[in-house]
Amino acid sequence: MRLLTRTDPWTEHRRRATELGTAEPHAAEILRLYLALLDVWSESAGPIRAAPPAAAELPAFAVRTLLPGVLGATLAAGPLALRESVLRRFEEADLADLVACWLAGAELPPVDRYLARAAAAPILELVPDLARATGSTGRDSRHCPACGGLPQLAYFGKSEEALVTAPRRLVCSRCSESWIYPRMICAGCGNPDTTGLPVYSDAERFPGLRIDACEVCRTYLVTVDLPKDPAAEPVVDELAALPLDLFARERGFAKITPNLVGF
Repeated sequence: MRLLTRTDPWTEHRRRATELGTAEPHAAEILRLYLALLDVWSESAGPIRAAPPAAAELPAFAVRTLLPGVLGATLAAGPLALRESVLRRFEEADLADLVACWLAGAELPPVDRYLARAAAAPILELVPDLARATGSTGRDSRHCPACGGLPQLAYFGKSEEALVTAPRRLVCSRCSESWIYPRMICAGCGNPDTTGLPVYSDAERFPGLRIDACEVCRTYLVTVDLPKDPAAEPVVDELAALPLDLFARERGFAKITPNLVGF
């Protein structure tokens, strides 16, 4: 299952980012940047689908096709510190190598990770065959079955049957593929002991969001509950979950993988 439509993969993302940018002042700056990036990705979606690169050419293709627009969007809408850092790395770094390292799963500094992900992840989302060709599949159920990436978030979908609860799904941080994962097992280490899997939420402020943490591996995911908040768009709501992220971090937990903007 993939969180996209046939025409524009990010139509619902744009709707939700616009809504939350007004409703949640704490997330306005991040969502303004995200909306600017969506414009870049959407403008290139048709050409990318029409003439996708070979897997070996993806780093250079991402640098050539999307990275200039990513830089422009960041300079126009990003926070000051990010603008300065991105401009410096754009001038200094071997950008194709930076993207290749991200595709290989290497640990990168936050700014490098942002540039690589903003340039390459939309291409993997648009061209699923590239995600499979550039990833490492078959590791375990905690990794994306399409590309081997780590989960970015979890969500509970809307069930089509009144008495049946929809399964928990994880969403890949690399290619946006989603897959079913057991509800009460840690997505970071596989810990099945529910006594060590605390759940944190603020039901009044964020009715459709919660933190699923693990006391064994000390990691967490943001989980989006669509039955509780049908207007939510998991990827966007996760970006706007900053107060919950800070709450988890204050208790010593680290997100399984940082999101696009580094939280």
